[in-house]
Amino acid sequence: MRSLLPWFCLLWAGLLPAQTPEAGRAQFDGHCAVCHGKQGNGGELGPAILARLPNYDDGELATLIHTGLPNSGMPANNLDDRETRSLISFLRSLKPSGGQAAPARAKVELGGGRTLEGLVVNQSSLDMQLLTDDLRVHLLRKDGSGYREVTSQTDWPTYHGQFSGNRYSTLDQIAKGNVARLAPKWIFPLVNTAPLQVTPVVVSGVMYVTSANECYALDAGSGRQIWHYQRQRTRNLVGNAAGGINRGVAVADERVFMVTDNDHILALNRNTGRLLWETEMADWRLNYNATSAPLAVGSLVISGTSGGDEGARGFVAAFDQATGKEAWRFWTVPAPGEPGSETWKGDDILHPSTGTWLTGTYDPQLDTLYWPTGNPGPDLNGDERGGDNLYSSSIVALDAKTGKLKWYFQYTPHNVWDWDAQQPPVLVDTAWNGETRHLLLHANRNGFFYVLDRTNGKLLLAKPFVKKLTWAREIGANGRPVLNPNQEPTTAGNKICPSLEGASNWFSTAFNPVTRLYYVQTLEKCSIFTKTPMSWKAGTGYFGGSFESAPDETPQKVLRAINIETGNIAWELPQTGLGNSWGGTLATASGLVFFGEDSGALMAVDASTGKPLWQFQANQTWKASPMTYMFDSQQFIAVASGSNIISFGLLP
Repeated sequence: MRSLLPWFCLLWAGLLPAQTPEAGRAQFDGHCAVCHGKQGNGGELGPAILARLPNYDDGELATLIHTGLPNSGMPANNLDDRETRSLISFLRSLKPSGGQAAPARAKVELGGGRTLEGLVVNQSSLDMQLLTDDLRVHLLRKDGSGYREVTSQTDWPTYHGQFSGNRYSTLDQIAKGNVARLAPKWIFPLVNTAPLQVTPVVVSGVMYVTSANECYALDAGSGRQIWHYQRQRTRNLVGNAAGGINRGVAVADERVFMVTDNDHILALNRNTGRLLWETEMADWRLNYNATSAPLAVGSLVISGTSGGDEGARGFVAAFDQATGKEAWRFWTVPAPGEPGSETWKGDDILHPSTGTWLTGTYDPQLDTLYWPTGNPGPDLNGDERGGDNLYSSSIVALDAKTGKLKWYFQYTPHNVWDWDAQQPPVLVDTAWNGETRHLLLHANRNGFFYVLDRTNGKLLLAKPFVKKLTWAREIGANGRPVLNPNQEPTTAGNKICPSLEGASNWFSTAFNPVTRLYYVQTLEKCSIFTKTPMSWKAGTGYFGGSFESAPDETPQKVLRAINIETGNIAWELPQTGLGNSWGGTLATASGLVFFGEDSGALMAVDASTGKPLWQFQANQTWKASPMTYMFDSQQFIAVASGSNIISFGLLP
């Protein structure tokens, strides 16, 4: 995050006479070269800066020069305005040289007399990443005097790994008998980023990871960078994206799709990182922002939007993959006068929230998207939005080609607890009461586990999956909660369970078709909910209250395995920690469940019993969920840990 000087300091660039690059050489030599090298190519005390300079305008560079980055070891510089202007002019004149040389061409020998020729985008003594003239990336490994080409045998091509949203993998090389030999194979740091919430995507041996407004393409077997795309962060932005959140990409054909913090969606060439097109989804000045990984379906790429805590009206939109042209848009709250608007009684329908910031799931057979929606706004005060507030806190089933609503199921009507429905909707086809059914599994933030028939939205099961649950007694046969009295936020504050963070949240869940268990990270915690009057305003939040932890309470994260036919807890694993981690689950065909444990360890347990089998202490508060892939015939487990991507594999 770049701190800004007072606004008047940014005017200097237009008020002072032009400076020549030569005049800034003295400032650079005296203040910068000792760390960053004589030509900005990096030195013992500081990194190369040439690739980063285009990401800053002159005003931002002036701020950076004056304030420094104390937490990263860069001191402030006490230059006057003329010296600063001269220094920036010199920085703009720097060109790559020496250690920043342009990519070299190489011709490499492969087995069988085959050769490859192209640009070397990265290289070590053991591997090479080569871009051939047809703009294809080839991942190479040293083999005697030549090289051999490698790639992935099993990809992880979407945010959830597959359209169904079920983070269950058929890979079984890492198993109960050898998981003790699991160890880090490589680490890739994303510099100057907030704790990552991204799930890596792997396609044809290339891994794509993101933070806010930047994307890296990596060799999935070594973690070596192939390309990096970055643009400036949006100043004066509000919402989650302002904190640096981005959860990943979608990949289709030769394109990588991602969203930007200011609610644009863009396509990059997946081999070079070149920008192909960019489309504005909504105006960020109206409190919109974006954080989610898009979903590529057919010829379309689909995305939701953030801004629910700031009153932005939610939507799901689809764009043509080739051009970026919008194909359809579904608004999660009807406009005044439209069908469904009668469920909003009061002025808050004008700023209804109900964001769509978690990636949905897709059933190709039914050609149906299943997208979870956010809570209505203001979050904790429903005084000016009487009624159920459709389609907030719901799952909406949309026709993938047109965006038309097929059905919906609302988990929490007239939500005043901030319990959105942004938990993964997992699609499974399995036996239910003796017959195969098309199911949707959902461990909702409100504390109830739901099983729906995804062909029509019919409720099949709803049962609590946490112990601390006071707001409702049960879910009725009609799908509506049976509320307990005196369980809404008050101006004085009211203790309600689960907490505002929810019994679960956006992190991943998984269903194993062999054990027939559904794995979810849960939180046992209550909050004091307080409501306050609030008016919507651009550039500010729209929460309508506040919350705090209930006194004399110790929160706890618990990994639970749920029998989907009964809703009963088959086993549970209480964790040690503060209850503030956000890591989800990954299940594999070898009978393992991987998850981010609350103490900061990545852990593997027996999928049938919950018995711990392996852990690696990363000492991180988890903000992301693990994934798996097969590269060069070896299975890897990868996860975002802090500002790093760590990939694990078996030791020999």
